Amino acid sequence: MHMSSATPQRPRPRHRARHRPEPRKRPALRLPLAGVLRLGRPSDIWFKPALSVIAAVAPPNLILLTLGRLDLAMYTMAGSLCALYAHNRPYAARARVLAGVVLGMTGGLAVALVAASLTASPVALVTVGALLAAAQKALCDATRLGPPANVVLTFISSASLFVPQTLDRVPGHLGLALAAGGWAWLIGMAPGLARPHGPERRATAHALNAAAARVDAHAAGEGEGRTRAAAATAVHAAWNTLLSARAGETRRGLERLVVRAEIALAAPADTDPARLRDWARDLRGTAPVPCPDDLVDDDELIGVDAEAAADRTPLRRRLGPLAPIAARTALGCALAGYASLALGVGRPYWALVTAASLYQANVTLTWSRAVQRVVGNLVGVLAFAVLVPLAHLAQAALVLVCLALNFGAEALISRNYWLGSVCVTPMALLITEFAQVQDPGRLIAERLVDTLVGAVVGFAAAVAVTNRRAGDRLENALTAVERTREHAARLTAEPHPAVGALDAARRALAAALVDLRATADAAAGEWWQRALPQERVVTAEQSGHRTLAATVRRQGLLLDRDASARAEDVRR
Repeated sequence: MHMSSATPQRPRPRHRARHRPEPRKRPALRLPLAGVLRLGRPSDIWFKPALSVIAAVAPPNLILLTLGRLDLAMYTMAGSLCALYAHNRPYAARARVLAGVVLGMTGGLAVALVAASLTASPVALVTVGALLAAAQKALCDATRLGPPANVVLTFISSASLFVPQTLDRVPGHLGLALAAGGWAWLIGMAPGLARPHGPERRATAHALNAAAARVDAHAAGEGEGRTRAAAATAVHAAWNTLLSARAGETRRGLERLVVRAEIALAAPADTDPARLRDWARDLRGTAPVPCPDDLVDDDELIGVDAEAAADRTPLRRRLGPLAPIAARTALGCALAGYASLALGVGRPYWALVTAASLYQANVTLTWSRAVQRVVGNLVGVLAFAVLVPLAHLAQAALVLVCLALNFGAEALISRNYWLGSVCVTPMALLITEFAQVQDPGRLIAERLVDTLVGAVVGFAAAVAVTNRRAGDRLENALTAVERTREHAARLTAEPHPAVGALDAARRALAAALVDLRATADAAAGEWWQRALPQERVVTAEQSGHRTLAATVRRQGLLLDRDASARAEDVRR
């Protein structure tokens, strides 16, 4: 999270690199049940993925229905479901991300189809599925793809492993997936024609409203911890959105508003929440971005720009810290699939996908997701039992029921994962009937067994494989930021620093700040590790951005704003 210059700084030891935190007692593992199934507020844009997936899925399925080839719907669904992704990203970034998702989905599908063509061994196919799931999890986390992340990719690739296949049909099936993926890309980009800056304006408005709620809670003296955490999350999300948007006056104006939200977090007693809400309301639609009537220090904004330009961390470096998560996923998915085979279940990929869907940032969150998955699937199979007679009336009814469940899943899943699973489960079961009608009782029994097996085995793998070096990596990242900041500040203070040395120091500090944020996110907590130094992270980011801004100005990489303004006045 980027903190503004208004954030109070606490005194720090002169030689921070030698600082070692006092050892703290590791907290005991807690596996809560209270609140796991509680419903939250729906996402502000819940209707966007819900409507997008309908627009992406319906045309291909209706075309296949007309041609009498619904058996090919699995392959078009692979491309159509890409419409679920990147709805929070600015359109320039969304174009790249959606293209990457389509290619990633098609690549996973290709591996699955080739494997299914070469072997019929269930054990071999489960092994391939587990390795694919681990790779998809690691890549989605490393690229910060966002929901629904790896789960949809793993569902498609795992299901495809157990569909009869031959090598000569693989190119045609991949062509269907790519064609549907291209259509999904167009659906995802279409809203940009009406609101080209919609995602970043919406993210900024959410940060302002969350900051206003934090100010209100501070004034009332209640719920401060909860509202501060929510506001900090909203501000962090707004920065991530703005950093991926195209540079320009709109983005600069939104950055200044996010800084105002950060100042509200740092000094709630001196902030008027009504002003924050007025600014948020003015961001609706396409009206000009509101400009605060007070001055906002641009130092941190310049530092953020320099950091964004330097955010080119190689993918292999991002993947390194994710090795424990990938190992969990591979082990849990493989063991879940093998256990399902041992029990004689005909579709072990359901157990595999259940295990893959569990893994979150830490064991406690993984436990919560396991409970939500089990409850959602149990209710979902009951919904399937109610809907299947309607779906069996005709193939057109089957397609329409699946479309309705697609919409329901995306509309409900933001309130709680289990509620969305109530729609996802019958939809997954009905998709198996696109090729041929099957026995509902057997489908229900197999789905229940696979859900329980996947949840139990997947959670056991999460407990067995831990990320024990997360705390050490965060300590090293903090030390690196503080060391590079001090070096850059020292060079900036020199009367005639070497241009090459100052440039190298600037790049090193920007890279260290990027790495610190990524490491702090990854370390945000295994149950066994010591408490994370959150205040130290905030202080390091704040001072690092201001030093980065000073090095940028010292190098002359940005024109002095006052000089530019004076030149503009002369021209007029």
